[in-house]
Amino acid sequence: MKLVRFGSLGAEKPGVVDVEGKIRDLSGHVSDFSGAQLDPQALAKLRAIDLGSLPFAPSGVRLGAPVAGTRNFVAIGLNYADHAKETGQELPAEPILFNKAPTSICGPNDDIMYPKNSDRMDWECEIAFVIGKRARYVDEADALSYIAGYTICNDVSERRWQVKRNGQWVKGKSAETFGPLGPWLVTTDEMVDPHNLSMSLDVNGDRKQTGSTSTMIFSIPKLLAYVTEFMVLEAGDVITTGTPPGVGSAKKPPEYLKAGDKLALKIEGLGEQHATVVPFSA
Repeated sequence: MKLVRFGSLGAEKPGVVDVEGKIRDLSGHVSDFSGAQLDPQALAKLRAIDLGSLPFAPSGVRLGAPVAGTRNFVAIGLNYADHAKETGQELPAEPILFNKAPTSICGPNDDIMYPKNSDRMDWECEIAFVIGKRARYVDEADALSYIAGYTICNDVSERRWQVKRNGQWVKGKSAETFGPLGPWLVTTDEMVDPHNLSMSLDVNGDRKQTGSTSTMIFSIPKLLAYVTEFMVLEAGDVITTGTPPGVGSAKKPPEYLKAGDKLALKIEGLGEQHATVVPFSA
C-alpha cells in the first residue's frame, strides 16, 4: 500500500493511493497513521479493504507527512560510501547517530523556511523507514518485521550550525520544516528491495544529487538493530538513513539554498517531493 495523510496542517486525514494514482479517504476505517495503527495486524486489515469502495480525497489536496505521532526522529550520518568520499572522510566503523527534532517534520511539498539568523541551508535526499511496533534490542535478522514502511526524507541542514556550533549536529538539523517526509508511506509488502533504489535531487531544475541506496554502508536491518541497542523505538518513530553524494556543502565552491529555490526529490518507488525555500517569518 501507499499510505498518505491529506488535508490542512494539523487536520490531516488518513488515505491510500489506488491503482490509478488517486487518493482514497481511509478515515472511515482508521483514525490516523500513528501508534498501533501501524502494527502488522492493523496494516493487514487495511490491505483487505476494497479501495473502490472508498471516497476520493479532494483533488489537489495538501499532503502532510505520511506518519503522525513521531516521538523519535533518528538520523544516520555518512552512511553512503560515495558521500563519505566526497566529504574527504573515512568510512565509519559503526553508524553515526544524531537526532532531528520531531517538530521539524512537515509535508513533502510544504515550504521549507530559512531559520532566523542562518545562511547555509543545504539539502539531503534520503530514504527513511517508519517503525511499526515497539522495537527494543532488535535482532538484525528480524529487523524488517518491525518496519511499517518506507518514505522519502529531505534531511535539510543548516551547515554553520551543524559544524561551527560546538559539534552538535542536532542544532543544524532540527529547525521547523527541516524534516519533509512523504509523499507516501510505502508498506513493506510493496518494497522488494529498499537497498537497490535510484534517487535524485534537483534544485531549480539542475540535478545536484544522483545516487542509489545500493551504496549504503550499513543496511536498514543493521541500522535498526544498532539504534535499538541505545534506545527503545515506538510505532511511528522514524529513522532516516543517510544521503548519496552531491550535497551543496561538498561542492567547490560550496552551494547553499536561498529563498525562492525549488527542490525536487525522487526515490524509485517512493514518489517525489516538491518544495520551495522561503525566508524566515515569525
